[in-house]
Amino acid sequence: MRSPDQQQLGMFSYVSVEQRVPADHPIRKLRVLVDTILAGLDAEFSSRYAKHGRPSIPPERLLRAALLQVVYSVRSERLLMEQMDYNLLFRWFVGLNIDDPVWDHSTFSFNRDRLFDAEIAQHFFQHTVLLARVNELVSNEHFSVDGTLLEAWASHKSFRPKDGDDDGRGDDFRGRPRSNDTHASTTDPDARLMRKGKGKEAMLSYQASTLMENRNGLIVPVDVCHATGTSEREAALAMLVEAGIGNGATLGADKGYDTQDFVDSLKARGVQPHIARNTSGRRSAVDEHIARSKGYAISQQVRKRIEQGFGWAKTFGGLRKLRHVGLRRVRAFTTWTFAAYNLIRLGGIGGWWSPSPT
Repeated sequence: MRSPDQQQLGMFSYVSVEQRVPADHPIRKLRVLVDTILAGLDAEFSSRYAKHGRPSIPPERLLRAALLQVVYSVRSERLLMEQMDYNLLFRWFVGLNIDDPVWDHSTFSFNRDRLFDAEIAQHFFQHTVLLARVNELVSNEHFSVDGTLLEAWASHKSFRPKDGDDDGRGDDFRGRPRSNDTHASTTDPDARLMRKGKGKEAMLSYQASTLMENRNGLIVPVDVCHATGTSEREAALAMLVEAGIGNGATLGADKGYDTQDFVDSLKARGVQPHIARNTSGRRSAVDEHIARSKGYAISQQVRKRIEQGFGWAKTFGGLRKLRHVGLRRVRAFTTWTFAAYNLIRLGGIGGWWSPSPT
């Protein structure tokens, strides 16, 4: 029997938002991890708010919404608020009931930017690593390092002489040498003109580097700095110090890290350099007996997994073209994106997390 097409919709529902989300949905794992981390940041949130005055948007909801924007590749705050208005999964994850009003996109952006900075992003990221360490999911001996360029929110036309003398030719750069010593972007002064390698186009960018533990491919520290010819290796050494990696550890890397100074710095820390040997017209800084070892072969194979993090961050996390200006904001957003990447990897490691109560 054919049912009639009733146009009058019901006004009430007796099913909660919690019941609308399937029990086996991957977002439930992510919610458990996020709530665990936010509970550890409660004191940090309390210190940033006044004890009296008009109640604001709960910081936990702001950060859950910001995390959804990264995980689901929502390109703008306006679209994120639109999704939260009708997407029950988004409402459940953030903590809104079905009848709760959704914030205006400008209100959300203002409150998020006031709360969210490099310090909060770094603390949140460190909690993802701590959560992995507590559950013994992180290697303490074998690591890999790599870096990538992040395209800045600035065009070549904004790359002007620092002294303001452009010979009256405006944005016509033909026949005029440009360098980071003499020029700077008027849109984003922290960005640097850099290219990844020979034959590649130069672009205004930042240098992002990550240090990955080799057991489950989790990112341990993240570093974002000005892009220079030596920034990758300098960032690698800084991350080793930050993570406290030293005697007995191994570090896998590509040929760009095969320099005598870098290898000597690793040996001084007691770290064994499992770096791809660069023998094209030169002598590698990596000893042959290290390159012939079984551990070296394993490190060279596993280190390629670090590219998955960069690929996810650029394809889904919004880092292919930065939407923020200034080193501090770029560092905060990049750290936040890799925190989301760690959470997704943690959610995919079965057998250790506890499902949320239903």
